[in-house]
Amino acid sequence: MDQARSTISKIFNGEPHSYTRFNLTQNMEGDNSQVEMKLSSDMDEEVGGNGVGDHLNHNSNRKPYVAQKLGRTPKNLCFMAAATLLIFIIGYLIGFLVHRKKEVAPTCATSVSAFQEPPVHETGAAPLMDWDDVKKLFADKISPSKFESVLSEFTSADHRAGSPGDKALAIKVITKFKTYGMDTWSDELFVKVQDPPASGYNKFVFKGTEQRPTGFLSYSATGKVNGTVLYAYYGQESDFILLRDKNINLTGRVLLVRAGKISFAEKVANAAQMNAAAVLIYPDPTDYPIGDTTELFGHVHMGSGDPYTPGFPSFNHTQYPPVKSSGLPKILAQTITAAMGTSILRQLGGQNVPQTWGGINRLGDESDLITLEVNNVLVEKEIHNVFGVIKGFVDADRYVVIGAQRDAWGPGFASSTVGTSILVELARSISDMVKNDGFKPRRSIVFASWSAGEYGSVGATEWLEGYLTSLNMKAFSYINLDGVVGGRNGFKVAASPLMHSLIEGALKKVSTLNKAVSLFTQFGSGRDSWESNVYEDLKMDNAAYPFLAFSGIPSVSFRFTPGNSEYPFFGTMLDTPDRLKSLTSGDVTRLAEIASQFTGHIALRLVHHHVLGMNLTRYNDMIRTHVFRINKRLKDVRRMQPQLLPKDLTMQWFISAMGTYGRAAHQLAEDVTNSNLDDIEMCRIINDRIMAVERNFLSPYVSPRESPFRHILLGSGPHTLKALSSHLDALKADDPVADADLFCNQFALATWTVQSCANSLAGDIWSLALMET
Repeated sequence: MDQARSTISKIFNGEPHSYTRFNLTQNMEGDNSQVEMKLSSDMDEEVGGNGVGDHLNHNSNRKPYVAQKLGRTPKNLCFMAAATLLIFIIGYLIGFLVHRKKEVAPTCATSVSAFQEPPVHETGAAPLMDWDDVKKLFADKISPSKFESVLSEFTSADHRAGSPGDKALAIKVITKFKTYGMDTWSDELFVKVQDPPASGYNKFVFKGTEQRPTGFLSYSATGKVNGTVLYAYYGQESDFILLRDKNINLTGRVLLVRAGKISFAEKVANAAQMNAAAVLIYPDPTDYPIGDTTELFGHVHMGSGDPYTPGFPSFNHTQYPPVKSSGLPKILAQTITAAMGTSILRQLGGQNVPQTWGGINRLGDESDLITLEVNNVLVEKEIHNVFGVIKGFVDADRYVVIGAQRDAWGPGFASSTVGTSILVELARSISDMVKNDGFKPRRSIVFASWSAGEYGSVGATEWLEGYLTSLNMKAFSYINLDGVVGGRNGFKVAASPLMHSLIEGALKKVSTLNKAVSLFTQFGSGRDSWESNVYEDLKMDNAAYPFLAFSGIPSVSFRFTPGNSEYPFFGTMLDTPDRLKSLTSGDVTRLAEIASQFTGHIALRLVHHHVLGMNLTRYNDMIRTHVFRINKRLKDVRRMQPQLLPKDLTMQWFISAMGTYGRAAHQLAEDVTNSNLDDIEMCRIINDRIMAVERNFLSPYVSPRESPFRHILLGSGPHTLKALSSHLDALKADDPVADADLFCNQFALATWTVQSCANSLAGDIWSLALMET
């Protein structure tokens, strides 16, 4: 270009003309693009100076008879040749500049500013580093020896959310990010949580003996109740069905239930539905070998985030509406020790427990009186989420988020320290790859350290609520690092079906403690599929759940376990380095390395490849299963309770929506296969269609306050396809709580939600029309 400008300058016998300056800047929200163009040309000036006009004026001053006499002299021919050459060169340069401008990838910035020379970013679709080289380079960056110092640095005896210890760790994390050369920021939140009474205590009195447990359940109702004890096993829906079949009245009873199987919040919600007055939760020694006097801590909010700002972020400037989350319980809930629980259980009278529950215990009768008093207090806490980002070189406004909880009830070594250490090490390793090894990710990676995770993923959920409209268009995946190392003999993964192919690939490529054996071979192989051996449902108390079910972001969470059991010290004051080392035979650092490799393999593949490697057809199988189940139950209701449902209610449109979704999913998969990977814009369009799949399963017809987990397949509430099947079961049994009109309404909304997903998946509106013909 410089040589070309010099040539033009010499032809015109002066300085080169000023050229077009084109600066395209997109803000990080990606909604607005601003273009600054400065065009100037000496060709627009009046005739004069050292241009062609001056040359022509000079010739026109010659005497007329001389011009007539000369005619087509050699000098005129030279001038015509030079002019023709000049026109050709200008046309060539304009074509070159326009073509080059189309190939240049846009760079991201927060606002338009004066022109500066942009950093050297990848401008083509081809990767600058081979995928095998990326994997090898990353594997060389992570080692057990590096985790020794990081784990030691982030170990803390007291870092409950909002405490000085929590804030000190936040400062350490963000300082690390800055050291690695990352752009950093933080969010300050003011959240309401429930803590045990600062003065006083919670207590219960049974058979004349008063007990004062120091553990507690945040967000319990407060007050005092009197009732009789009823043993309800794990407090699952199936347990209450067994009690109902025994004609046992649960109204006003104080339920004694074991910890485990489901979350504390689900136990309390199930009890409330049965009109119980309160719930006592204890760790049975057969499930939790943690000692007779170990206290349990947790929360009972049937949801996530700050329950006093449902659907709104708890930023200081937010105008809070006077509402509470519908997931707040209206009954009392309290944890007690194993010794307290077994003591109560041994003294109960009444009927024997069902045989399927095991043991020789009794359920309790009207003589087993108990008084429970809960005096928890509501407090406001200032918490901080801290972030760092490694920006992509092509689609910087698209990103994968990797997050870890920073707070804990006590030492929280397995629950938060290990995850935070892995987060920091991933940031260090990938930053070093970009800075020193030439790795240029196409998309960005956001590293997030959350606070108030123990109170129900409060920090993470408030972030989602605060930036929902941006995140569900920009964030294409979330990887959760909470509790990733809790043992060494088992491995479990919970994730969106879209991520199954990514997970399977990582399982096959990442080695176990035995370097010659992959995770897939050790934990995923056998007579059954790897999904049946490794995969589990994503539960509500998992920090990845609100990303998936509330925000529609494909998410994954994984962990090493002691085997068939779970790490027993979560939610206790015994979650210490020594106990985790004991359960892992001293291999904490090596397991942290493997967890980092597993995370890195998924994250790097998502930011390196041209097209997001999501499994687009898995949801089709899930929808089909639900539709067939609903269809069968609908026929049962029509046969057994024909008067309950309208005669014109049909499955036709639901089945049609299912078929349309299946065709759209297969068409998108085919478009991915046939796409031109050298076409950056086409890759971006396809990736945006892939990103929309999860988001479009969020029902637009329910309130985030009443049903925050709006995902119709993986969410929670009456709008889900699972709830439709349960509603039909209730109608078939002529259950008085069943509402036929409510079912018909939810059925219609679910049908159209699936159809809307298919419409979005097809891409352009004419693509859907052509697909249907």
